[in-house]
Amino acid sequence: MKRAIPAIMLLLLMFCLFSCKTAKLSDAVEKQELGEYYDAAQVYRKVYAKTSVKKRPLRGVIAFNMADCYRKVNQTQRALTGYQNAIRYEYADSTALLYSAMMLHELGRYSAAIKQYEAFLEKNPTSALAKNGITGCDSAVVWKQNPTRYIVKRMDKMNSRQGEFSPMLTGENYDQLYFTSSRKEATGEEKSGITGNKNNDFFLVKKDEKGAWLPPAKIESEINTEFDEGCCSFTADGSTMYYTYCASDQTAYRTAEIYKSARSGAQWNKGQKVEILKDTTTMCAHPAVSPDGEYLYFVSDMPGGYGGKDIWRIALDKIGVFYPENLGPDINTPGDEMFPYVRNDSTLYFSSNGHPGMGGLDLFKASLQKNGSWLVENMKAPMNSSADDFGITFAGKEEMGFFSSNRNDARGSDHIYSFELPGTYFFVEGWVIDRDDEVIDNAVVRIVGTDGTNEKIVARKDGTYRYQVKPGTKYVMLGTAQGYLNQKRRLDVPNQETSETFYVDFDLASISKPVLIENIFYDFDKATLRPESKTALDEMIELLNDNPNITIELSAHTDRKGSDAYNQNLSQRRAQSVVDYLIRGGIEKERLVPVGYGKTQPKTIGKNMAKKYEFLTEGQILTESFILTLTPEHQEIADQINRRTEFKVLRTNYRLF
Repeated sequence: MKRAIPAIMLLLLMFCLFSCKTAKLSDAVEKQELGEYYDAAQVYRKVYAKTSVKKRPLRGVIAFNMADCYRKVNQTQRALTGYQNAIRYEYADSTALLYSAMMLHELGRYSAAIKQYEAFLEKNPTSALAKNGITGCDSAVVWKQNPTRYIVKRMDKMNSRQGEFSPMLTGENYDQLYFTSSRKEATGEEKSGITGNKNNDFFLVKKDEKGAWLPPAKIESEINTEFDEGCCSFTADGSTMYYTYCASDQTAYRTAEIYKSARSGAQWNKGQKVEILKDTTTMCAHPAVSPDGEYLYFVSDMPGGYGGKDIWRIALDKIGVFYPENLGPDINTPGDEMFPYVRNDSTLYFSSNGHPGMGGLDLFKASLQKNGSWLVENMKAPMNSSADDFGITFAGKEEMGFFSSNRNDARGSDHIYSFELPGTYFFVEGWVIDRDDEVIDNAVVRIVGTDGTNEKIVARKDGTYRYQVKPGTKYVMLGTAQGYLNQKRRLDVPNQETSETFYVDFDLASISKPVLIENIFYDFDKATLRPESKTALDEMIELLNDNPNITIELSAHTDRKGSDAYNQNLSQRRAQSVVDYLIRGGIEKERLVPVGYGKTQPKTIGKNMAKKYEFLTEGQILTESFILTLTPEHQEIADQINRRTEFKVLRTNYRLF
């Protein structure tokens, strides 16, 4: 983009033209005005070295312009040195402080960058760029320490010693990747005065039969010329390509333009200019076609923007008829917003150095809100770095694709990187067994979710089940089996980025035999329920609610100590205490029959209890005569087992008729 030279600089340059080695300096100014930044920087560097240190204002001007040229060809360290020299020689424009801060920011030197941003803010207290820069520096430290789950890899098979950028996936199966490159195979032999490299051409990478990417090949088509081509986008049917075209002119400043090419068989036809504006000096670049084919998004420095380069759009059928629409201040800033990628009708990706970021251009995701505003989010590390990260493309709806970055390249060259967000998977699994840990034949888990899920899962022969659930969803699960009571469980799956398996077990109660209610406690020698019994009793209420057609006998049992009459009375009162609690919990009185058995029904040892106590065997009845054969310690355990509360199902047709 052409940059106006401040008046004070023009005066100083004129002074130099009459007092120094004028030809070389005038060459530098001319090349900079033509946009040949690489060539201009080399000349400025030589002129700067030959200019006396006593001419401080002049050296400051030369250093600033040299830095500007290096900045525009991504030679960040040299640009920083130039801006710092301009500051040292008291260059009059405070912009040197801002650009110095931006270069430090881009080099990942965040603390130093903040100091320079603050120095610029002292002179320009309302600068959004400086404020966002400080926010970005602070955020970058946190983002590096807490990266997202994206996996980023450099695609060395696609990259060269030169530069590659703006990849674009296409093809029915996203098995073709176009990108822009200045590698040695590009058309022509001359190097660009703008970048110092060969002019860019389009290259294509395809997948082989096994899905592996083949080596890149230059597109043999009229679309590639001796000039710069790049940053392409395709219509949904793949028949038309929109791209950026930059011709060069040794006598006048040339800017970027948008061209389009139609496919003819396997070839692309010669490109034709898209006349978005009648103005031939205004930049229009980085085209992006919306998936529905309605709009063309692009980048421009045309009047009516928010500063620097902005993202605009225009209806494809209105090109040349209406003025384009700026995407507004949610997207655009006083900095540069570039390389748009329209993923769907409500999601836009782009790169910016104006929003708070990690340095250079960062990748951003913008989501269109119901009120018409955009929610803009930095994609953070590792998608972003302190360098330039831009030109993203996705493989359709998959969270994977490619982008370009000049990270970790000392020469500032861009290269292709792949990215992938590993799938987040959530499962629920567990056992469906009876209260004695025995596998139940033909057990079923029914699962109903707030997302509309309504599934029937048959447990495996070993009693296990497994089902994939969705994040941010609530489920109600019901364990069922013939001859057993239903059991309900609930599962809330969090909306998180890490995969997880949730474990939900079902221990179903048999309809045909007594079931122990564990953790029911009474005060000594009384029928009063102790507070710690509440959890077990509330679970009993839930069980009865899950099985609304059953009536049960609620029985209490005592140990062998005391008279028959005393134990009978105590157990009856205890059974009644449990029934009273269940009634207070909403269970109908008619469904509950309290019975006290005293010590008349000693416990028969089941499989679980035999596992728990090695001195007991399965099927053993804890009669008084057996207990007396045990040690005093084991006698106390046996008595405790006999002191229990149980229930058994009496009917399964309550209120069915």
